[in-house]
Amino acid sequence: MAKTEIYKSVPGILRPYKEYISSLGLSSGDQIVYYGCAGTCTPFVELLAIAIRALPVEQVFVPLLDETKAKRLVEIPDAGMQVAGGPAQVKPKVIVIMGGLAMPGMPLSKDDVRSMIKCHDGAKVAGVCFMSMFEKAGWLDTISFDILIDATIDPVTVTKP
Repeated sequence: MAKTEIYKSVPGILRPYKEYISSLGLSSGDQIVYYGCAGTCTPFVELLAIAIRALPVEQVFVPLLDETKAKRLVEIPDAGMQVAGGPAQVKPKVIVIMGGLAMPGMPLSKDDVRSMIKCHDGAKVAGVCFMSMFEKAGWLDTISFDILIDATIDPVTVTKP
């Protein structure tokens, strides 16, 4: 993949994601399915979901790769997008792979992710990670992303009294 644009801060994650998803011309009821780690990836999934909340798509979160535990993302007034909806049937037009899946110690491999993608033939594949996680884990030689958003959280400043 060629690096084509560099952005900053949270809008630097959300704007290109929204532009990419909007460019796909998805129809009412089309599905975007986020695969990630419960707890650590969930807030980032909800952030991505809020960026495209006006689109007529269904958004779903799948913990790890267990599609039997899929939950819908719903807009909660005065709170934002939340993984709160009941079970969802998984039929993605867009698969979003979160970088937490590539972290050391996860109970899956890049080949497991590749197999899941093959089960959803024709779906677009987006990757969202921090600190070059997919590259560091060696996933870029196995997973073909249509778009990859790789953000850096550096420095992290902590101030104490």
